[in-house]
Amino acid sequence: MIVERTEHPSWLSNAYLLADEPGGRGVLVDGNGVADPLLQRVEEDEITVTDVLVTHGHPDHVEGVRALADRFGVGVRGPGELEDGEVVNAGRLEIRALSTPGHSQEHLAFVVNGSDCLTGDVLFRRTVGGTRGGGRTGFADLRRSILDRLLTLPPETRLHPGHREPTTVGEEREENPFVRVWRGLDPEGSEPCRVRGEEATLVLWAGDYDGGHKAWVRFASGEDAIVGGSQVDRT
Repeated sequence: MIVERTEHPSWLSNAYLLADEPGGRGVLVDGNGVADPLLQRVEEDEITVTDVLVTHGHPDHVEGVRALADRFGVGVRGPGELEDGEVVNAGRLEIRALSTPGHSQEHLAFVVNGSDCLTGDVLFRRTVGGTRGGGRTGFADLRRSILDRLLTLPPETRLHPGHREPTTVGEEREENPFVRVWRGLDPEGSEPCRVRGEEATLVLWAGDYDGGHKAWVRFASGEDAIVGGSQVDRT
């Protein structure tokens, strides 16, 4: 199976080409405005593109997807067009849509031939996605999508996230700081902090895919959120 990735130099968002084999059929997944390397691979390997798939509708993941679909005369299929469990076939590829809300209300992961999974912005290497743009809604959905959906896949499953480099289910179960706390392997923190000026508790301070930080915070109301480190005042 062919898995080709491009990464936007500023957004660090990924776009993918998946194909069964040279001369076969494949799909494009997400758009980050850096499509030329994928299109070159399509041409070189004489791949017939059957679909353009989208994990979620945030701008750094849909840049240029309509133009790609028009180029190949195919449709764009994502949340709203694909139901949970629905299968897209492209040659010998079987791509199963998996509903994984939390980072956005409508979000899909794509499980490919049972060996690979494109996780969008829900789960990354050693970190997780923010909850609905840093809002208070979505934390429970995000946790459930990661623990009960993505990380119940076989441990050898290769994960291809919406930003930066790949990982595996087994690695994230054991080494992702958020997952470790959720699984009860590490304790929650209790440091006071402020989030956008509001008092909260810093449950976890961890790295993020961009070299910065991601935080799990709990507000006085008891509501939890995953937010970017830049939103947290630890002083």
